[in-house]
Amino acid sequence: MSSKHFSDLDSSALPNPIPTDVTPAPFDHLPSTTTSSTLSESEEIPCTSSSPSSTPPPIHLPLSWPPDATLSLQWIHHLIAAFDWSSKNLPPSHFPSVLPVSVFDTLILTASKILHKEPNCLKILQDSPPSSDSTVVVVGDIHGQFHDLLFLLQDAGFPSENRFFVFNGDYVDRGAWGLETFLLLLAWKVFMPHRVFLLRGNHESKYCTSVYGFEKEVLTKYGDRGKHVYRKCLGCFEGLPLASIIAGCVYTAHGGLFRSVSVPSSKRSKGKKNRRIILNPEAKGLSLGSLEELSKARRSVLDPPWEGLNLIPGDVLWSDPSMNPGLSPNRERGIGLLWGPDCTEEFLKKFDLKATEERYKNKGAYIVLEPPNFDVPIIHSFEAITPRPKVKAYYDFEDVIDSDEELDLASMATEP
Repeated sequence: MSSKHFSDLDSSALPNPIPTDVTPAPFDHLPSTTTSSTLSESEEIPCTSSSPSSTPPPIHLPLSWPPDATLSLQWIHHLIAAFDWSSKNLPPSHFPSVLPVSVFDTLILTASKILHKEPNCLKILQDSPPSSDSTVVVVGDIHGQFHDLLFLLQDAGFPSENRFFVFNGDYVDRGAWGLETFLLLLAWKVFMPHRVFLLRGNHESKYCTSVYGFEKEVLTKYGDRGKHVYRKCLGCFEGLPLASIIAGCVYTAHGGLFRSVSVPSSKRSKGKKNRRIILNPEAKGLSLGSLEELSKARRSVLDPPWEGLNLIPGDVLWSDPSMNPGLSPNRERGIGLLWGPDCTEEFLKKFDLKATEERYKNKGAYIVLEPPNFDVPIIHSFEAITPRPKVKAYYDFEDVIDSDEELDLASMATEP
């Protein structure tokens, strides 16, 4: 599954027991929450009013980091309330009065340490048998639609001892609240690191965020500290895992399948100096990569390369399914692959996985996987809830190409 066609992931050791009697407080005690019609692109962004609203915030602001450095469910509720209120009552430039840079720094550093330690491909619900009431919620692109995220969390239920969440990337860009969306998910990751899993999408990159609005959003919200905040976000993006396997049978990634990158060694060579390297896998024909190769890929790159040896991250984030058989370069995008139904079948059989591929047109939606096999997706969709904050786009959506269609590869070349 990918974010467009859900796939799966894996789990690590379970954390300290989490109370099962914690019930998420309804959002109706906060200022009314609104959502857009999809968890995808927005053609609008934050309010441009120059003066704050007279509507008082529901909690004390600015937010501060917990004195004992331990996040709680109450702290996350406060974060939700603060972000929801500020999105409707403050101009974007007042964001530091809600979340100071010092609190941002502590949150993103704490989350980054957790993320960078996780493997490229997570193993979820694999080490021990899941309980009979365990469920896994798989979420695709959110693209800065913070209010959609709030509705989804209320509709699906907050993460808990028996409710796992796998987010398939694309948290930022296009929508007006990419920063709030990403930071809320990082807070959940810190609070429940073994119940909330965040994968990387193709928009969690320097290139995409510089074109599709997130960089401008951050600079607008944090002003002269914006470059610092943006760099910290990019560093955190590099730590996001690439894929997951749920319950040993469901594969999820933002894009999909990936190639094998051959690095054969000659008989007489020792070490890396004399190793023979195939720089152009096309010359020898493309073949599907293995989970072992995925585990060894170097994901800590600002922009996944489209040439050279480290091609797997770009494949996992940018590849698309095709009705045509075989594996071929994704020439329309200029990065990643196109894979046919035969490749899907081969990959599933080779690694004893099951297919659970679904798309859901123009509505907001998420998928729930349930025991015992976790291989039958239950689709939950929702329509737009209005009204919602009126905003203007942080990028020119009329002139900028759709990142899901083609790329300017020359522009993706970035300094290390």
